[in-house]
Amino acid sequence: MTQTNQAMPDFNNLGISQNLLAILAEQKFTSPTPIQSRCIPAVLEGKDVVGIAQTGTGKTLAFGVPIIQRLSSLKGQGLIVLPTRELAEQVDKVMQKLGGKLGLRTAVIIGGARIDGQIRSLHRNPHIVIATPGRLMDHLRQKNYSLQNVKIIVLDEADRMLDIGFAPQIKQILSSVSANRQTLLFSATMPTEIIRIANQYMKNPVRIEAAPSGTSAANITHEVFIVGNECKMQLLEKHLADNAGTVLIFSRTKHGVKKYTRSITAMGHSVAEIHSNRSLSQRQKALEGFKSGKYRVLVATDIASRGIDVNDISLVINYDLPDNPEDYVHRIGRTGRAGKSGKAVSFVAPNQRGEVKQIEKLIRKQLTVISLPVLPPRRPVPARFSNYEGARDFNGANRHQFRVRRKW
Repeated sequence: MTQTNQAMPDFNNLGISQNLLAILAEQKFTSPTPIQSRCIPAVLEGKDVVGIAQTGTGKTLAFGVPIIQRLSSLKGQGLIVLPTRELAEQVDKVMQKLGGKLGLRTAVIIGGARIDGQIRSLHRNPHIVIATPGRLMDHLRQKNYSLQNVKIIVLDEADRMLDIGFAPQIKQILSSVSANRQTLLFSATMPTEIIRIANQYMKNPVRIEAAPSGTSAANITHEVFIVGNECKMQLLEKHLADNAGTVLIFSRTKHGVKKYTRSITAMGHSVAEIHSNRSLSQRQKALEGFKSGKYRVLVATDIASRGIDVNDISLVINYDLPDNPEDYVHRIGRTGRAGKSGKAVSFVAPNQRGEVKQIEKLIRKQLTVISLPVLPPRRPVPARFSNYEGARDFNGANRHQFRVRRKW
């Protein structure tokens, strides 16, 4: 069942209680987004929901408001399962803003944090547990936590959890929760495995599409540059010089993140890095520094394509194309948020035409191929940055680039 689009002028007509309406007004939430206006009433009615919406559309509020309201009468517990530590902390902040004044207690159960502190949080009988799958399973195996009191379960960014191999844990969790639970599943894309999970573990779910699966925000400009690996760093330097705002750069590997961060530091830009080898505190400091403006550039693996809630990221650069086209949607969703304009640039090797076509098919949009600009000369490499890319001179590199461009 797919609900149709309906214009909702404000939050007052959605069935939200007066105390939550007052909190929304205090937090300056005045007009619901499409996913909020259609999801909140369905959740309040107790229905299972499959919500399809791109990042930055207000999904957390869409399930957060009705969960808090329903748990006040259900006298049970809510469980929110999501793929990354950063996203867990982001969701917790939103839930605290909504329910903190109402006495809402949450427990954040994520890898990289001290397990003894998490055990204490669980023993305080929180209203809502916010967890990544791996650490949640650790607590279940150690009998620090039980699912028997869970009345509402949310799978947020479900497609990403499957991408990174959490399907067995997700199925085990869903099999262990009471059959009388309410299940909410949110995803930006709708791969076959998500459909299977919905069919097997959900009860006649209402399908709410704020946008078709894989849709990217309409206010994002997409650009592709065809460039050989040996010239990517010069092209990156050109973009960093020409764009004054904050920049988020994606690498396929943590090794790439480290290397690109060193190179960007050598250019004189303030830069931080996020990848799986960084500790939780290091990742938190990097993200907070990026939010506050301490770092202008953040370089990350796809671990950061979900859970980065930073306003006004002006440019997202795919230094490396992602492993699958769905991750392209999540990466570029970090810009062009809340109706603002954004820009996504991808550096594409001549032999990656097929990957570009897959992305275009998913987002139903053709990516614009831009001719390479005149690139800056290769800079001398400081000894401590000996891994800085490049050994060719500027003119030789450019001759190679334009031959590549014509072939593609």
